[in-house]
Amino acid sequence: MQKAREENQSLREEAQSSQEELKSANEELQSTNEELQSTNEELTTSKEEMQSLNEELQTVNAELQAKVSDLSLVNNDMKNLLDSMEIATVFLDNALNVRRFTSHATHLFKLIAGDVGRPLSDIVTELDYSQLQQDAQSVLRTLVFIEKQVKTHNNLWFTVRIMPYRTQDNVIDGIVITFINITETKKLEAQLRGGYEA
Repeated sequence: MQKAREENQSLREEAQSSQEELKSANEELQSTNEELQSTNEELTTSKEEMQSLNEELQTVNAELQAKVSDLSLVNNDMKNLLDSMEIATVFLDNALNVRRFTSHATHLFKLIAGDVGRPLSDIVTELDYSQLQQDAQSVLRTLVFIEKQVKTHNNLWFTVRIMPYRTQDNVIDGIVITFINITETKKLEAQLRGGYEA
């Protein structure tokens, strides 16, 4: 009888010990579950923030694409305008390096796309205008435009106009040189005087 009581007591203690272990394990599982719920909430919040950020980026990207498209249209308009006017034009930076040029400028200078960034003085020209570099520097220094009538080696005449290149913010950022063909006008003048000078 005593032995049965002791076994019964031992079983109760084991059961109580197992119950405490289960309770402890249950508390740990609850704690783990709470941590997982907290992590899940943080992930949900992060996901929402990422979605919001992604939407903002898509909006900014769409705006940038629209601006690039507008800029491309403006560039195309300017190129077509300059080409249609048949005025040779060369844009130089503050160091008198080629920034851009119209297709008509290639008739007066041996310009190719790879010449962008090179000094204009390095480019072979048809113009009989040794003062071009000095005049360009003078315009940069004084901001007063220069206009001259210049002849080419193959007897064409051009009105050359050198002006400061002004940005929209009114900052001087180089110069613009335009060349207008006045050969026919010169011929008429010469005929009126009694002979065309070749």
